Amino acid sequence: MVNEVVYCPRLFALEYLHGEWADTADTEDGRRVHRNVDKESEASLPDPEEDEERPVVRRSVMLGDPDLGVIGRLDLVEAEGNRAVPVDYKRGRAPDIPHNAWPPERVQVCCQGLLLRAHGYECDHGVLYFAGSRRRVEVRFDDELIEQTHAAIAEARRIVEAGTLPPPLVDSPRCKGCSLVGICLPDEHNLLAGRTERVRPLVPPRDDALPLYVRLQGGSLGKKGDEIVIRERREEIGRVRIEDTSRVAILGNVSVTTPLLQTLARRDIPVSFHTSGGWHVGTFVPNWGHNVQTRIAQHRAAADPERALALARAFIESKIRNGRVILRRNGEPGADRLQRLKELADEARDAESLDSLRGVEGVAARVYFEALPTMIRTELRDRFEFSGRNRRPPKDPVNALLSFAYACLARELTVTCMSIGMDAYVGFLHQPRPGRAALALDLMEELRPVVADSVVIGAINNGEVQPDDFIERHTGVALTDAGRRRFIQAFERRMDTLATHPVLGTRLSMRRILEVQARLLGKVVLGELPTYPQYRIR
Repeated sequence: MVNEVVYCPRLFALEYLHGEWADTADTEDGRRVHRNVDKESEASLPDPEEDEERPVVRRSVMLGDPDLGVIGRLDLVEAEGNRAVPVDYKRGRAPDIPHNAWPPERVQVCCQGLLLRAHGYECDHGVLYFAGSRRRVEVRFDDELIEQTHAAIAEARRIVEAGTLPPPLVDSPRCKGCSLVGICLPDEHNLLAGRTERVRPLVPPRDDALPLYVRLQGGSLGKKGDEIVIRERREEIGRVRIEDTSRVAILGNVSVTTPLLQTLARRDIPVSFHTSGGWHVGTFVPNWGHNVQTRIAQHRAAADPERALALARAFIESKIRNGRVILRRNGEPGADRLQRLKELADEARDAESLDSLRGVEGVAARVYFEALPTMIRTELRDRFEFSGRNRRPPKDPVNALLSFAYACLARELTVTCMSIGMDAYVGFLHQPRPGRAALALDLMEELRPVVADSVVIGAINNGEVQPDDFIERHTGVALTDAGRRRFIQAFERRMDTLATHPVLGTRLSMRRILEVQARLLGKVVLGELPTYPQYRIR
């Protein structure tokens, strides 16, 4: 990882300290190029002190030296007698620049040469093999390169000992080719820290892969090749390519085979389990062992009353202001209600305790839900009556839709928090309670009007859900299977809709915005950003 230090010290820290990793087309191609050299040779390197002149080639050689302070796996070593040459494989073409190699690549192969020297071999040069152009580039280990390599090793040790992330590069072209750009968010970070004035479109606005929802009582999911096989009563009813799947949501009694779970785990694809009614039961998150430092910082911030209150205020203020905008855009709430919500948002911003903040939130919710029916088309209000928020269980179709929408949004944020390595069950506004994803509920607050409420109103007004899509019992109201399916489709369309981030100015899908907000919160608890950047629509 010494090459990462030269390329970008923050990249090294993210990978080494936080355990971050993200596959891209480049990393997949690199894995393909390395598939042969990653197969470790059965025989070891010959002893450099033995009088063995026959050339040998060894693959995937692990070496370490305590004096150098480096452990590394060398792709390939060509040895003859006491002389050895490290060969490092690269996926691309040899660049048309001085030395025909970039500095990080030269430092990496030099570091391998220093390891070989430490083990008694004579090693005055290395080789970079560029698979894209099928070309070997010789790298001479001169004094200047050796000094650069020692400096990179020293910098890596300094970063590890400090235990903190170096700041992102500013407006650097290196960010465009970095696999962790969506995790680091360098331009977003620098904009919020006042180091730059713009955010380049470095992150794709949406993920090409899509969620897979499965609701088949007695159904099963298995694996065949690179596909998820969906069966109902042992009869195959469909297939989905794994590479096209971002996450799996299972509703009801559906079994999942171990081979499929293992494959999903290797590809960092989470699986969430729900009741047939949509209540979140639990989530299988493959790689939750990364980002430990952020979780530690999150727990410390949650235990600090002042910091917890500051974050809680931001969530609730943003929620109230967003609800006010949604009402103003789509309904007829009246000037008095809009003014009252504006006043309550100000009160939330200045709340002196969590208890007073919750009181403000409760009043704002009552005012907001009083006006919510005005967003429903006039001719539909008789069929979708709404006289206030109720739940557990909901007593009318609108509340049934709101509860299901909130459950879907909570699931999305729970999976997002866990996938980026944060603790979904430790929040700042919502206090810890067994089984409650407090952090997901915190992040969800400002997005309830923008995502969940908008989907509910849109599904009603557009006729995607009808009164006969509900089952009414004396205990409450629930969606039918057909109604739930159509509402999920409406919810997914909303999650895939592109929107301009009000702070960053970039166009992102709502699902990507959820991830960005969670990552920005991570930067706040780590102390990299002073305040939480609210997602406030205009």
